[in-house]
Amino acid sequence: MSKNNKYKPDWTPKNAGNEYAVNVVKGLDHAEKSTSYKNITKSTNPSIEELVNGVLNDDRNLLARCITLIESNSQKHHEKSAKVLDKLLPHSGNSVRIGISGVPGAGKSTLIEALGIYLISKGHKIAVLTVDPSSSISKGSILGDKTRMDKLSREKNCFIRPSPSGGNLGGVTRKTRETITACEAAGFDIVLIETVGVGQSEITVRSMVDFFLLVMISGAGDELQGIKKGIIEISDSIVINKADGNNKQKAEIAKAEFQNAIHYLMPYTNGWQPKVLTASAIEETGLDKIWSTISDFVDFTKKEGIFNSQRNKQSLDWMHSLIKENLINKFYQKSEIKDELKIAENLLIDGKARATSAAEEILKKFN
Repeated sequence: MSKNNKYKPDWTPKNAGNEYAVNVVKGLDHAEKSTSYKNITKSTNPSIEELVNGVLNDDRNLLARCITLIESNSQKHHEKSAKVLDKLLPHSGNSVRIGISGVPGAGKSTLIEALGIYLISKGHKIAVLTVDPSSSISKGSILGDKTRMDKLSREKNCFIRPSPSGGNLGGVTRKTRETITACEAAGFDIVLIETVGVGQSEITVRSMVDFFLLVMISGAGDELQGIKKGIIEISDSIVINKADGNNKQKAEIAKAEFQNAIHYLMPYTNGWQPKVLTASAIEETGLDKIWSTISDFVDFTKKEGIFNSQRNKQSLDWMHSLIKENLINKFYQKSEIKDELKIAENLLIDGKARATSAAEEILKKFN
């Protein structure tokens, strides 16, 4: 862009030289817009075939656009993404899906970066789907995980996609499953899903992955506390992170305590005894043991027929969750239901009705 298209704003300090970096860029008139954007229109709205071919050919730009389309709440976008996914589905399902969760501050993002770089060095293609917590007030999200994984984001065989949780249970976006399909169709053989890490609600991500890794740190509780945490019941392995420096001995103690705790719990995957490991994302130690454990798990579940049966169960759960979601949306979108809800809410506030009876009356009218 030429210098003639830039000018200093009227609030620029007097006598400000070139070191004052703020400039305003002039907009284009209608004729210029027609010329400048003539060749961009098609690329900003790629067709179904363009998206499908782009994803299958590992075009990262079109893969990102495909995921943006999947995440859109627009009905028009939903119909288009459904057609794209139908064409991508036969090319998906060939990855190992790994869910990673843990307490805040356990170093999940740092561990994922170290593990991702390690796996890429072994010849794998990694897709990382990170879910950032959304504000309950503004619904916004920082989406800072890609910034945290600076080294990994520069790797050719890695694709990182941060998404806001939108307040969904377990910090998993509603469209995460479809995003997994797109990433697998693009040729990524390992999909890592990092969740918000908010406790027992993390069971949501368990229903869409093959292996669930729980990241903990020393000082997160004794073995009795470990038994009480429902998230441990759904974990296939626990890794005590930050096992380095002066914290190494504490990490070993925590490992022993959690190892004792899981003996009292029924394993989530029949026949598989969850393992407790230690690792240091900073020192890049223990990464080989984590991957070895995941590989052993995949080999075991495939040999026993558990792998495919679990994938089939996940597809059924997915269908039922979509049905429930669709019914809830239809319920609240009906204009007559909206009117009845306002009446019922006023009655409840005035103490003239019970919540149970009000709900029953509204549901009767819906039915």
